[in-house]
Amino acid sequence: MSRSTLALTLCLTALAALAPATADAQRRAASDGNDWDVTAAHGGSKTVRFDTDEGTWMSLDVSPDGSRIVFDLLGDLYLLPIQGGAARPLTQGRAFDVQPRFSPDGREVAFTSDRSGGNNLWRIGVDGRNATQVTDEGFRLLNTPAWTPDGNYLVGRKHFTGTRSLGAGELWMYHKAGGEGLQLTERKNDQQDLGEPAVSADGRYVYFSEDVSPGPTFQYNKNPHDVIYAVKRLDRETGEVETIIDSPGGAVRPQPSPDGTQLAFIKRVRDKSVLHLMDLDSGAVRPLWDGLSHDQQEAWAIFGPYPGYAWMPDSSELVIWAQGGFWRVDAANGEAREIPFTANVEIAVTEPLRARQSLDGDSFQPRMIRDVATAPDGASVVFHAVGKLYVRALPNGQPRRLTADTTHFEYQPSFSPDGRKLLYTTWSDADMGAIHELDLASGERRTLTAQKGFYYGPRYSPDGSMIVYSRTGGRRPDRQPVVARDRRVRDAGRRR
Repeated sequence: MSRSTLALTLCLTALAALAPATADAQRRAASDGNDWDVTAAHGGSKTVRFDTDEGTWMSLDVSPDGSRIVFDLLGDLYLLPIQGGAARPLTQGRAFDVQPRFSPDGREVAFTSDRSGGNNLWRIGVDGRNATQVTDEGFRLLNTPAWTPDGNYLVGRKHFTGTRSLGAGELWMYHKAGGEGLQLTERKNDQQDLGEPAVSADGRYVYFSEDVSPGPTFQYNKNPHDVIYAVKRLDRETGEVETIIDSPGGAVRPQPSPDGTQLAFIKRVRDKSVLHLMDLDSGAVRPLWDGLSHDQQEAWAIFGPYPGYAWMPDSSELVIWAQGGFWRVDAANGEAREIPFTANVEIAVTEPLRARQSLDGDSFQPRMIRDVATAPDGASVVFHAVGKLYVRALPNGQPRRLTADTTHFEYQPSFSPDGRKLLYTTWSDADMGAIHELDLASGERRTLTAQKGFYYGPRYSPDGSMIVYSRTGGRRPDRQPVVARDRRVRDAGRRR
């Protein structure tokens, strides 16, 4: 679509395309009630309740008066005083509600929800009443709402797919009362994404991020230190789309300041995701805070490579999720202060659908083995099958269980250089992961790890005096080498 065509489309079709409630939408609203209801109970369920002071991947917004935050947590929306404290639920239920945004007058919150059967844009009063569906897509689903400054329209990302399921996005604008919508941007193909809209304070520009990596297809091995995403903006007056930030490390989640002077965005700097600011007058860019959690530029993220965040109304600070919590970041010096919060979570969990499987007889032949380790003398192998380790004498021995353990899954065997001992990992939901050393002659097992976690790939050093492995786990996961001297485990990495 050319710039002139887009500008003409914006001028000529806005009123018709944004008109509320088409006949088809009215007929759907007047259905006989036999449609699938996401909010209803389907099968057995139970209610899970707990208190938390942290959360994962929480999008947020700050109210126009700067007094409170709205955020999503596990598919529900919450309101929180800006100084922190106890969060109050705004929405609760089986529907998945995310990506909240205050209306310019502060009376409503727009959000993404699947309560109509698929992701669409909704709005609700800050008192939790009058939830209203704005878009009514059954296939080209929408997310990431952004208000225009007059409070009458919402810009959202519409999802398109081709022969692959990954798909790409376009930006569409809808009147808050509903309607068919007006297309703002056009996808360049069906696999490179575009989204994360944010409207400037004067309403003229719509900022967004777009995958600009080479090639027309999505790739899983993209280089985050090159350019994956760029920040662009649409001029609603002319229809022109301009690239604003296109530099190594990429640029995602653009957010213009309320005073119109700066643009916040996130880019990768080495192994960190860093909040940056651009001066919109001079184009100068500076890093602000490197305390963010890892972004998803390498992944396929239709809800955006980083959760939504917001400026304070006076443009002096930004409020953003990172490291499991909320932070106020000074826009002048990058100093960050955590906003403490607690939330009482109540979630209805539906029992999983399970099919009973019957085996013929008391045993069966596994169809796949993995984690094969060959003894140094070549006389035997140890391998994993159906959650347990087996040993088999070569070339024609009968496989037999390596241990008598019936309470843990066993993985990743590795022989000592002299073949007398074996390292392997175990897992159970109760005990989590561990590394063990087995004396193959006596059958004596020794557990080498004391801390619960996720352990991977234990290996002996060439002289058998040390081992090396990887571990992940905790609120701030890190993958780090761990070394053992005389096979007594010592953490060679940085403890957190």
